[in-house]
Amino acid sequence: MATVCKQVVCRKAVQEDVEPLYEMIQGYAQQGIMLPRSRAVLERQLDLFVVAEVDGKPVGCGSLCRLGADLVEIRSLGISDGYKGLGIGSKIVKLLIEEAKRQDIPKIMALTYEVAFFEKNGFTVVNKEIFPEKVWTDCVNCSKQHACDEIAVLKMLK
Repeated sequence: MATVCKQVVCRKAVQEDVEPLYEMIQGYAQQGIMLPRSRAVLERQLDLFVVAEVDGKPVGCGSLCRLGADLVEIRSLGISDGYKGLGIGSKIVKLLIEEAKRQDIPKIMALTYEVAFFEKNGFTVVNKEIFPEKVWTDCVNCSKQHACDEIAVLKMLK
């Protein structure tokens, strides 16, 4: 059953978010649906993350990773159990899209199992082989590298 949200606040991540981010991402990583991120990596990349909070509690996260001059990736997008289906993920994606636009980046992509969610947010399914930047940054270290079952989605911002 979904929790009723009084107010969702999306903001840039701060140092105090490292542990909640780590726990959220680990939960997805243990299910095999997100790449794990160590606490040290989260601390180094904290400026790339946004957090959604309800009543001061972090309940969602996402980050934007530059893959090239004209491409960024939404990654580590997750919502805590009890808060899914309330539009929090879309709020995070909207904030990440705004950041990509602010950086004047024309393309934003993601690899996902939640295609309908991304389509609802204006993305279209594309062939993941069009993103060699992604393959050489993350996929080379992924256990699913040769049998990837994620779907690539893309949104053109210009």
